[in-house]
Amino acid sequence: MSRINVSKLTNENEEGGPSVSGISTFSSTAFLVPPKGTTAQRPEDVTPGMIRFNTDSGHLEYYNGVEWTEVLVANNSLDGGNRGLFGGGDSPHVTIDYINISTLGNSQTFGLYGTTRFTMGSCSDSTRGLWAGGQIPSPFTFYNLIDFVTFASTGNTTDFGGDLVNTTYDVTGTSNSTRGLFAYGTQGPGFTFVAKIDYVTIQSTGTNAQSFGNLSTTRNQTTSFSSSVRGVFAGGMNPGIVNTIDYVTISTLGNAQDFGDLPTTRRNPLSCSNSTRGVIAGGFNPTYRNEIEFITIATTGNAQDFGDLTVARGFAGGVSSSTRGVFGGGSDNPSNYNTIDYVTISSTGNAIDFGDLARGASRVYGACSNGHGGL
Repeated sequence: MSRINVSKLTNENEEGGPSVSGISTFSSTAFLVPPKGTTAQRPEDVTPGMIRFNTDSGHLEYYNGVEWTEVLVANNSLDGGNRGLFGGGDSPHVTIDYINISTLGNSQTFGLYGTTRFTMGSCSDSTRGLWAGGQIPSPFTFYNLIDFVTFASTGNTTDFGGDLVNTTYDVTGTSNSTRGLFAYGTQGPGFTFVAKIDYVTIQSTGTNAQSFGNLSTTRNQTTSFSSSVRGVFAGGMNPGIVNTIDYVTISTLGNAQDFGDLPTTRRNPLSCSNSTRGVIAGGFNPTYRNEIEFITIATTGNAQDFGDLTVARGFAGGVSSSTRGVFGGGSDNPSNYNTIDYVTISSTGNAIDFGDLARGASRVYGACSNGHGGL
């Protein structure tokens, strides 16, 4: 076996390294520094197996022949990668489905809710997913329940041991690595429109949610996503359908501030994010939509065109890793769908078929992942 011992390899301009072939073993007690750069600086002339460090996401990534995808960052699925959960649905759907976001295929059954309900909101850190609020239609009942699951396992939900400040439905949730936010626009026991945001510490079971502040406008049927710094809320209605986008700083307390606008008013849109970009899709007004838009979370401004969903729908769940956003289920009322489709968040373009929900066609209320933009 040949050996080469050098302290540094560069080309003649010291702007990169030469190509070295024929080396079968590399060993050192020090470290290897891979090429690095932002998502926008990804090279275009690539072949499968190339690896780099993405300074936007803070993770190693490799080119798999189709797209850049993360090197395993958390072994929360039996086959590695980030896991996405799709929960709830129209009664009697109490099933939670899961997927491995980096692969393609149909979802599998994760478990069941301890209490049958729908229109919950969800949030998550890297190990735990939470669902909060919700309703049942007959007799019409609001809930303030919070329950959770552990991503690395499968099984039914466990009571969080604390509750939302109010009983509510049409909840939306988002989070960073420690704190989860639940925003809601309809409060029980009556049908009172509100603009409230509650928060919990995701790993602190047995503690009730506390008041965080208010949305910038009173509304329900909105969607939400986050970076590690900001939580963003988009769309909704009260009673007219709005195009509002507003945001909060997750680590503080206070009311949401104006971010910008969606190109069209809509309720019940879908959403997901990585650490830099939020993606908003579908929704209703005056018909169910297939448009996808995006924003840069660290800035403010109006959403821009991204592409189209494979099926126009609302009431669907969005989950994400640092590279891929996946949308599952949904409805165009009266038809429900078992569709799962995905986009590459850092690019633009139409969604691509991922697979189907194992539980069949249904609306999804509360979807979360252990790899979203807030982590």
